[in-house]
Amino acid sequence: MSYIRAEQILPEELIRAIQQYVSGKSIYIPCKEKKSWGSQTKTKQFYLTRNAEISLKHRSGLSVKSLAEAYSLSEKSIQRILRSIAQTDKTEGL
Repeated sequence: MSYIRAEQILPEELIRAIQQYVSGKSIYIPCKEKKSWGSQTKTKQFYLTRNAEISLKHRSGLSVKSLAEAYSLSEKSIQRILRSIAQTDKTEGL
């Protein structure tokens, strides 16, 4: 994370007002519009695709243990993925 000096972008009055609450410390100011997780990278799509593949392979007869080995995940993670997909299917009426 890169820092921007307050003096470069904020009016002096605002800096003084902020200094009443915190002086000489780093603070985080969140974005006005929060972007959803994975919206700026392909990570979200990667996991959606991977999890769909896991579900499809499980439905085709592969065991949780073999899926865990194939995807380098724990059996608990595979079970969590399968539960999540089953829950999504229920809510979407599939």
